[in-house]
Order: sequence, then C-alpha cells, then structure tokens
Amino acid sequence: MRISKIKIKNLFGISEHEADGKSVELIGTNGVGKTSVIDAIRYALTNSSDREYIIKNGETEGEIFIETDTGLSIDRKARVGMSDYKSVKENGNTVSSPEAFLKTLFTPLQLSPMEFIAMDKKQQNAIILNLIKYEWNLDTIKEWFGEIVPDVNYEQNILAVLNDIQAENGCYFQKRQDINREIRQKNAIIADIGASLPVDYDGAKWEKVELGPIYTKIEQIRKSNETIEKAKMLKDSHDGKVRSFEADKEVKMAALDREMVAEEKRIDENLASLKEQIKALEDKKAGLSKTKEDKAKVIQSEFEANVAKYESEIQAYAEYLGKETQSTSELEAEAAETEKMKGHINEWKRMVATQEEVAELTEKSAVLTAKIEKARKLPGEILETAEIPIDGLTVKDGIPLINGLPVSNLSEGEKLDLCVDISVNNPSGLQIILIDGVEKLSADNRQRLYEKCKAKGLQFISTRTTDDGDLTVIEL
Repeated sequence: MRISKIKIKNLFGISEHEADGKSVELIGTNGVGKTSVIDAIRYALTNSSDREYIIKNGETEGEIFIETDTGLSIDRKARVGMSDYKSVKENGNTVSSPEAFLKTLFTPLQLSPMEFIAMDKKQQNAIILNLIKYEWNLDTIKEWFGEIVPDVNYEQNILAVLNDIQAENGCYFQKRQDINREIRQKNAIIADIGASLPVDYDGAKWEKVELGPIYTKIEQIRKSNETIEKAKMLKDSHDGKVRSFEADKEVKMAALDREMVAEEKRIDENLASLKEQIKALEDKKAGLSKTKEDKAKVIQSEFEANVAKYESEIQAYAEYLGKETQSTSELEAEAAETEKMKGHINEWKRMVATQEEVAELTEKSAVLTAKIEKARKLPGEILETAEIPIDGLTVKDGIPLINGLPVSNLSEGEKLDLCVDISVNNPSGLQIILIDGVEKLSADNRQRLYEKCKAKGLQFISTRTTDDGDLTVIEL
C-alpha cells in the first residue's frame, strides 16, 4: 500500500501543501515547513504529535487528508473550541475502530527510522529479534521445557525468551548453581565421614552383625573354663583334703586321749581326796571307755561324711577333668572389633543418605543443564525454519548479529541499511518511510539510504536543511 495523495492545510507551520505518491526530498532552511510536512503525516496516522500547537497560528482549523492506492482515505481535522474530526474509510466504507486499524498499517520506526540508531543496545536487539517470524505460544514452552519457566518476560520474542531462559541470571542457571553448591557441600560431608571410617568399611555388613551371640559364647566358654579349673583344683587337692580330714580326726582323737587322761587324773585325784565318792567315781571311770567309744564313733562318722561329701563334689566335676580350658581372646577381639565397627554405623548411614541426596541433586542438575542447553540450541533450530526479514541476520547467545557483527560494530552505511529493513517489516501495510534531518548523513550515505528504499519498493519522504529560503520539493 502506497500513499497516492497528500493534502495539508493550516497544520503546524504549513498554510497549504499537496503531494502525490512520489518519493521526495524536502529541502530548505529552518522554519520553511519541511518537518511540518512529516509531522502532519505522523499526526494523520497516529492522532498524536510532539508539538503543543497543531493548528497554524491564527487559524481555527487545521486539516490533513491522505489517500492510498488501495482506496483507503484518512481525513483528520484539529479544531479550536471543538472536538477534533476524523474520518477513516476504505473504498468509501467507514472503518470501525479507526485508530486501532491505522496502527496495523505501519511500525513506529517507519515514521522515524533514524531513531533506531540512537537507541540503546537492548532496545535495538529487541526490535531486531521481534522481526523474526516464528509461531509459538506458552504451550510451545511447556512442550520444550515441561513447564512455563518462571521469571521470564513472555511479552518478548521467542529468541529473547530463550535467551532469558538460558542466561546466567535465569531461573534454571541459578537453580543449577544452588544445586551444584549443595552437591559440593554434601560431597565435602561425605568425604569427611569417609575419612573418619575405617578403610573399606562395609556398614551394611556390620549393621547385620549381632554382638549378643558372641558375648553368649564367651560367657559359655568362661563358665566351662571355671568348671574345668575347679574340677582340676578339686582333683589336685583330693589327697591333701583327705589327709586334712584325717589329721583333723587324729587331732580330735589326740585331744580326746588328753581329755580322758586329764579326766582320769582328776578322778584319781578326786578318789584320793574324796574317798566317799570312790564308788561313784569308779563307776563313772568304768563308763569312760563307753563314752570314748561313742564320741570316737561320732568323730569317725563326721570324718566319713566329710570325705563322702567331698568325693561326691569331685564326682560332679569328673566329666571336666579330661578337658582343657579354651581361650576367649579371639572371640573377645572379634567382639571388640564388632563393637567398634558398629559404632561407625550411624555416621555410615548419614554418609549413605547424603550420597543418595547427592545422586538426586546431580540428576536435577543434569535436567537443568539439559534445559539450559536446549534453550541455547533452539535459536539455531528456529532460525532454520523462521521467516527472517533481514539478510545476514543470525543470533548468538540471544544477541542478533548482522553478517556476524553486532549492531554497534556495523559501518554507517550498514546501519542505514538496517534502519530501512527494520522500518518496514509489515509487507501488507503502508509502504512509506518518513526521514527527518538527512543532512546529518554524508552525501554517500544519504544516497545509499535512498537507493535502499527504492530497491525495496518503498515510498519515502525526507527532509534536508539547506540555505534555500523556500520549501523545495525534489522528486527522487
């Protein structure tokens, strides 16, 4: 779509100006109305202006009328003391929602393409990336990453979105850093625990070992050893014990003899002094043999009872007499080692649990790495199928490159080419570019800009400040 007719009356500093659909350069000194023509066209398309006064000084109404070669007409009037008038028709039919409709016909940079060069790098990159046509939506993101990645501005183009996803300050990268940091911390814990454990420590094995049976066996051996030792002691002391019993008997018999002799002596002495008791004492003397016999029998019975009891005790240990005592040193060493090893089980369990956590975190880190790598790989895949309106455009790490170079590294001529390519990226819209102040460009670059516009089939209106006192229109 091209403009075929322009009519301006009493707008800005213009009393009256008409033009057709040709590309022109408006030249003249400051104040002759060059920029007013461009501002009037911008006003017609956008219903806005940077100027405070739209109507020419002294007039009550200012108007601009534009007609295109497709039957579209725009008639806009600014009026003093009255509401503004607008009429937007297509082939004679009034267009509904005219302001919204007009916005679909052009891009902001069409009305001021050189502003692109003055933008900061972030704005320039966003504009260039927005030119790449690739159909996507949030379901596409879910399909690629299994989720809507948080902390991403989805109002951007898909390449900027992917760049944010893979960026070092992005959600995935930061999460992976946190996970990897946690992995390093846990690996340090594992190393510390491992260093405190015996070499080749098998916690699972020592956890199953029970100390009870070992200690039971040790006690059984100890008790058996005590019994064997007692049996040996009893056997070894048998004869001596019997002799001890016999000696005890002999001592008691000797004591009995002494007692009887002493008693007899006393009786004899009593007989001598107590004649009247002789008969009684003699009778008592006669009974002493029987008394001695009875007491001797008691002593003998006591002796025999002690021997029998002792022999019975020895007999109870007879089965142990031929046995040797066993050493418990190996079992005690085994028990001590087992107890020592079981003392490491809690730390071993903590190490195993930490190792499992590290394995789980490593898997999560790998998933995040895969997503980051996917976000880095996808732009190349997208560019293979996407519609790219600028020749030589590639994307690396989310940064658009023109023939391998960022915008800041382009020559002035290359930047002008890029401005034109960016300015008109709506092929079904209005094919016009408004360029104010081309005197800032060198003659070569100015000519290069015009040729670029012509090559693209664009209609353009530019202004150039000269020393001419009147507004001059140069057809190009």
